[in-house]
Amino acid sequence: MLVSLALLALGVLTAVVAPRLLSRADWAEREPVVALWVWQCVVAAVLLSFALSMTFSAAAAWQAVRGQVFAPAPHAVIEAYELGASRPWSAVLAVLLAAGGLWTGAMLGREIGHARARRRQRRCELLVRSPLVPGEEPTSGERLVILEGERADAWWLPGGRTPRLVITTGALRRLKGRQLDAVLAHERGHARARHDWLLHCSAALADGFPGVPVFAAFRGEMHRLVELAADDVASRRFGRLTIALALVELNEDRGVFGPGPAPDAGLPQRVDRLLSATPRLNPARRLRLTAAAALVPVLPVLVAFVPALRALG
Repeated sequence: MLVSLALLALGVLTAVVAPRLLSRADWAEREPVVALWVWQCVVAAVLLSFALSMTFSAAAAWQAVRGQVFAPAPHAVIEAYELGASRPWSAVLAVLLAAGGLWTGAMLGREIGHARARRRQRRCELLVRSPLVPGEEPTSGERLVILEGERADAWWLPGGRTPRLVITTGALRRLKGRQLDAVLAHERGHARARHDWLLHCSAALADGFPGVPVFAAFRGEMHRLVELAADDVASRRFGRLTIALALVELNEDRGVFGPGPAPDAGLPQRVDRLLSATPRLNPARRLRLTAAAALVPVLPVLVAFVPALRALG
């Protein structure tokens, strides 16, 4: 039972402390890909802590679960975990954590279902606005679709055998020179990194547990960091100034850069970031941050195995 409580406490502590530490980090905007990795490791550590706590609580409460979890373990290891103590509390904790796990799975399934429905609806709308010409056959692979429209816009529509990269004629008129190539590279950066899956997972956790700050922060940071990462993909190929000017051209008529509230309030900061040209971290520090983040989900596993390692001495 002590191991279950320790794992539960570790999960809560990680969920409370990690977002505060990451919000103070001054390197996240310089290395958004590393920041994405760190956030994923933190959330994985929280979920893993709760899953292991549920497992040990269930093993302490019910003999059938204990026989499955500790079947190959020596008797000394089983005794080290003190599974016979606090059975009523173990059962309550196991049921609560199992309910949380089922709710997480249900929210993720709902989010995926809604995302697929939205994609199907947008594909149908796209087919109406840009139908296949007579004799044209749907092809697999990326397809570039140009829509007639005064509003300058470009977006990636994932899913299916033929993902689509959509751009309006208004964007074609506004984007000059290599700016169009930079915008296309930005959207392809989203597609190659599968940023849509990160957004779906973060939305499912935040909607399923609205009172948990770490999941709300996870969703907000995923939306911000995936855009910064895609900006960097485009800037490495076409330059920071090119993608910055392209973002201004695409959003100038939407009031984003005005004094009032804007629908995409983070876009001016993205442009400032590109124009400031802050240097990246050196490779050694990037490697250290990546390795340190990878160790965060290992901590719950180490806590879970401490009694067994002591028993085997």
